[in-house]
Amino acid sequence: MTTAGGVGPSAGGAGATAGGAEIVEIGLNAAIVAVAGGSPLILVVSAEGSLQRDGLPFGPFDPARHRTFETSLRDSVEKQTALSLGYIEQLYTFGDRGRHRLPGETAKHMVSVGYLALTRSEAEDGGRLAAQGAAFRDWYRYLPWEDWRTGRPKLIDEIIVPALSRWEQSAAAGDRAAARAARIRLAFGTGDLPWDEERVLERYELLYEAGLVAEAAEDGHVAARPDVALGQTMRHDHRRIFATAVARLRGKIKYRPVIFELMPPDFTLTALQTTVEAISGRHLHKQNFRRLVEANALVEPTGDMSIATGGRPAALFRFRRQVLAERPSAGLKLGGR
Repeated sequence: MTTAGGVGPSAGGAGATAGGAEIVEIGLNAAIVAVAGGSPLILVVSAEGSLQRDGLPFGPFDPARHRTFETSLRDSVEKQTALSLGYIEQLYTFGDRGRHRLPGETAKHMVSVGYLALTRSEAEDGGRLAAQGAAFRDWYRYLPWEDWRTGRPKLIDEIIVPALSRWEQSAAAGDRAAARAARIRLAFGTGDLPWDEERVLERYELLYEAGLVAEAAEDGHVAARPDVALGQTMRHDHRRIFATAVARLRGKIKYRPVIFELMPPDFTLTALQTTVEAISGRHLHKQNFRRLVEANALVEPTGDMSIATGGRPAALFRFRRQVLAERPSAGLKLGGR
């Protein structure tokens, strides 16, 4: 593995070029997702000297200790959070200039490889995580415009769309203004276009470019912070990495059975639907959802019943693992809104 300029990273993850050129450090970020109590959760770690903002678990790649990025990431996360990861996949490499530089630094450039990880361990690990300065938070506190489970969020039409319209009008008439208008319609489903829950990253980047999230001012992209806070900020570009992870997961559940990585071994269909709704940010019709699960043959009954809700006993199901060998695309192909 080489960094910019063809220089491999040294122990600790930094690779320095000759003649005092910029140092490039390879870092690894993890967007670790769980679901509990019907809420989608993201694991964040305490910010040290970074305006107390939340951040994703992070660690430098150390090739002297780890052969692969993934093993290095797993080790860093376990040390930071005492949490062992299950499912994990690489997202994207984030290397924009200035994305991770701290005040006073002049010769360091951080390139991060982002990962998506899923876990079922939130409930039993909460106290241990707190001891490590980490916690699971509802992910809609960072991306509040993404939660459509009770309908279109008011802040889209009351705050976001008017602000984006002003940004669109600030461009000179012509192709640039038309391009901005098209991006707004596609991202936020205005006019005759539907909302597409997978455009999470496009929406965040549009808000960033328009200067409507605080990170844009902190990075020097715009001069002033926005008048209204759109979601809780994260340090550096961690909210962008997080948005990338949400978009990937929302798309992935439609063609791979990764949703079951967030479920206990035995579950009710109601619990499964609640988890899918939490991740997708959409309300799903109960009978349509159950027909979808049945048609895709993703679950099988255990023969046991659950009385955990205190109401009528509900049948328990488990993931039918044979589906992995039966067809390459085995997910929940959710329809349009």
